[in-house]
Amino acid sequence: METLTPAARRVLDAASDLFYGQGINAVGVDLIAKHAGVTKKTLYERFGSKEALVAAYLRERDERWRVWLTAEVDKAPRQDPPDRILATFDALGVWMHRENPRGCGFVNAAAELPDTGHPARQVISDQKRWLRDYLRGLSEDAGAEDPDALADELLLLHEGATVLYGLSALPDPVATARRQAQRALKRYLKEWL
Repeated sequence: METLTPAARRVLDAASDLFYGQGINAVGVDLIAKHAGVTKKTLYERFGSKEALVAAYLRERDERWRVWLTAEVDKAPRQDPPDRILATFDALGVWMHRENPRGCGFVNAAAELPDTGHPARQVISDQKRWLRDYLRGLSEDAGAEDPDALADELLLLHEGATVLYGLSALPDPVATARRQAQRALKRYLKEWL
């Protein structure tokens, strides 16, 4: 992300907290400006529109997730690629507890933004595509017979865990998803039992 002015940084920080905590549609630019200690004019000068601010909020959230997830996975031993796949679930569990008590910010945003032309929708799609591609790369590194199919299953498990976590539908959906991922690995990685 480009370097922000101090005022723009305050706007984006305030918007990020408010959008995730209260919902995108429930938060207006007046409230964001107030929390950021700026005028609405400054907000619009820095971001152009609420829609662009929403996209910036999601883009920054995505960048933080990507950096954090890859760093966590890189801590897993490289000589054991299946453990690197499972490390994505371990990382997700920590992230959900620390950053996502209301569930996935991207899924929440998609639910609030039905217009596929909204600039944030592209950010959401890019984030999910990146995660699927990342999981595919890990699946290929692990020697999966069909890395595309394994990546699809892993993505479904990740996404399902984030949604169910936000809904408090299961006691620990990430741990359940991790166990399902282990079963998937046994099906796709004949060398790993």
